[in-house]
Amino acid sequence: MKTQYNIYRIKKLLVLLIISTIGIAGCKKFLDVNENPNNPDTATPTLLLPTVQAAIGQLVGNSYQVYGNIWAQFWTQSPTSSQYRALEQYNATNTDFDRAWLITYRNALQNAQLIINSNVPNSDQIKGIAYLLKAYTYQLTTDGYGDIPLREALKGNEFGSPHYDSQELVYDSIFNYIDLGIAALNVSNAISPGEQDIIFQGDTEAWLAFANTLKLRAYLRLSEVDAAKAQAGIAALYSANAIFLTQDASIAYTTTGGNDNPLYNEVVGLGRTQNLVASATAVQQFNRNNDPRVMEYYDANVDAATNTPEDTIAYIPQGTYRDNTDKRVSPPSSLSGARASDPQSASAPVKLISAAESYFLQAEAASRGWGTGDVTSLFAQGIRESFEACGIADEAAAYIANAPDAQLTGVVANDLKLIITQKYYAMCGFQGFEAWTEWRRTGYPDFLVESASSIIGAGRMPLRFLYPNTEINTNLNFPGSILIYEPVWWDK
Repeated sequence: MKTQYNIYRIKKLLVLLIISTIGIAGCKKFLDVNENPNNPDTATPTLLLPTVQAAIGQLVGNSYQVYGNIWAQFWTQSPTSSQYRALEQYNATNTDFDRAWLITYRNALQNAQLIINSNVPNSDQIKGIAYLLKAYTYQLTTDGYGDIPLREALKGNEFGSPHYDSQELVYDSIFNYIDLGIAALNVSNAISPGEQDIIFQGDTEAWLAFANTLKLRAYLRLSEVDAAKAQAGIAALYSANAIFLTQDASIAYTTTGGNDNPLYNEVVGLGRTQNLVASATAVQQFNRNNDPRVMEYYDANVDAATNTPEDTIAYIPQGTYRDNTDKRVSPPSSLSGARASDPQSASAPVKLISAAESYFLQAEAASRGWGTGDVTSLFAQGIRESFEACGIADEAAAYIANAPDAQLTGVVANDLKLIITQKYYAMCGFQGFEAWTEWRRTGYPDFLVESASSIIGAGRMPLRFLYPNTEINTNLNFPGSILIYEPVWWDK
């Protein structure tokens, strides 16, 4: 069980780090991705571990969550506010990504590297976790941006302007970091981080399951660009009798003491304005499948005459905020931390990898013939895990039996489409970035549309993050900007 004290201390530390980055963002020396002035060159691994995890939670639960959920078309900009109109227009700027890049390199990756480099005796378990978090963060970053600094990053002043490495090389390193993490976790007599580990509280078996699930995710990401490598890597994983996640790998937050969900924290900072509302793209598909999760993912509007919730979710087409200024639109529920007026949003978890995702990954591997297991059972379990996460586990059986998008046929191409589409439904609000990323990889779901307010031309969609302005201005080896609609390496 996570203690409120630990979450408070970690959250407070992360806030101080972020304030520091904002306060001195004009300093060129600070902008070197190899240095983190907010942390010492050495520190106790058990004290650094929660700062790494909190930084990752800030990334996954805030900027990546907003961009992902809008570009995966779970959410769209409210007609009565304006915060995310640029995202709907696909008109993001380089400066929009400065903060996330800083948190990635200065807080998450730098502190993970400090743990790995430490000489504290019997810290193998903590180092193993750090390797896995390093792998996770590099995958998150390369999936967003493409080529990124890796070999010359995190090395102090030796490389003040690190060169960028290809995404293919980054992925090779991700697999290597996972293997190093697994090896360290298997060292006996190592000290457990216990409650300092705010994800699994030092549970080694859970971290090994996380490692295997992350590796499975990473190999499947290569399915369209290097199928042979993906198949071989997954086959080796199964030959080693890998265990996979059966629980969420998540960070818990609370409604008290400033320990709130990162997205809700931003919503509060924006004066509790409800910028995010239901997109027609996702809601219409939930309705087509008679999916009860739609009433959990979004909050129904309240009937003014009776003061009771309506029985449907009101939505608008993606990017039509200008055309619907008089329409009341349903907001996301507090389940995902995006409901501005509901304090329960503060306690929404940030999910790094969900149990539902784990089962859908296994179902895809089995369907392709790259892994073992029964496709139908794994697929159904993924759906059940999603329903349970929504608090409606007893409604899963009827949905699996009747929903059009829950009927596997045994034909690989059709089943892959349904597996990825069901994964998309399960990720609504919780894992927006991953849903958008899987759409980029596979083209599923196949019902996403161009935003009505897009400015990048017909037939184009956002396919990557932009490199931050800080890199353009301070890295002498910056390779040059890439347009938002140009695909990353594995996106074929």
